[in-house]
Amino acid sequence: MEPLPETSTDDWTTPGIYTVAPGVYRVPLPLPNDGLKAVNVYAVTDGTGLVLIDSGWALDEARDLLRAALRAIGADLGDIGQFLITHMHRDHYTQAVALRRDFGGSVALGKLEEPSVQASAEPDATAMHAQGRLLVNAGAGMLLDELTRAFDSSPRAARDYELPDEWLVPGSRKVLPGRDLEVVHTPGHTAGHVVFDDADAGLLFSGDHVLPHITPSVGFQPVPVELPLRDYLDSLRLIRERPDRMLLPAHGPVTGSAHERVDELLAHHDERLTATAETVASGANSAFEAADALDWTRRKRALGDLDIFNRTLAVLETAAHLDVLVLQGRLAATETDGVRHYSVA
Repeated sequence: MEPLPETSTDDWTTPGIYTVAPGVYRVPLPLPNDGLKAVNVYAVTDGTGLVLIDSGWALDEARDLLRAALRAIGADLGDIGQFLITHMHRDHYTQAVALRRDFGGSVALGKLEEPSVQASAEPDATAMHAQGRLLVNAGAGMLLDELTRAFDSSPRAARDYELPDEWLVPGSRKVLPGRDLEVVHTPGHTAGHVVFDDADAGLLFSGDHVLPHITPSVGFQPVPVELPLRDYLDSLRLIRERPDRMLLPAHGPVTGSAHERVDELLAHHDERLTATAETVASGANSAFEAADALDWTRRKRALGDLDIFNRTLAVLETAAHLDVLVLQGRLAATETDGVRHYSVA
């Protein structure tokens, strides 16, 4: 295997190692599901030191492909000195934990991810406990049995999650001689999501905050926050106010302008807020009813046509939009028997 130019393939998920910029390589690694096919891990090196931005899911196949990719630039898994992780989701964090256990290296993660990582590392942690509670509040309690069947309700292996060596806070940090990255706090997708801004090279390692082809979910984490969509929109505006960069996303191809995609995401959520408000004006009373009245994905699919995981994300995303509409004064909300109900203000 040899490094290829970033423009050498039309399919960003094709395994290999791709040169993004001098000393910066993209390595797509596989995911074990039918939705997102891969996650991009970025190797940053000066020929001596090696840093990984995100790490992939702790899968044997992903480890083997990462090893082969690093060997193409004269490195191996034991050469990774630092893992800089954008957020705590399994496809970004867990391989760093596994590789640190086997080879060493330090793991750094955004400070505001601490409650969710702590919860995930508990021996009795289950995969979708928090989402189950939120579904009930969204009027979608009928989905709980299906969710439980799809996701094992027994405690998951606490070995998947361990605390990082360092909690990242906003500001500049030296990652290699001659290369500094600025840690930028971008909550929304998760509470402690961060992006890494390489001002000298004009690169933005955006994690899941800004993705070129899909709109990231908001607030999917073991310890939910009150208004994840508000946080996400504020974080998008923060990136829009900063200098434009080449977008290096976790899912999707490298693209030329972070600002261009941020503008598209802000416009999408403005449209979605309007559409969601219209469902309530037409009689939807809960987040589940509003989600059922909306269409989903670029294919305009009905809620019932989605698998249970994506139905759960859709209902919770709708709840996040409804709560921003309440914050804006466009809707009112009351809670009865644990279910949040919405009406036109």
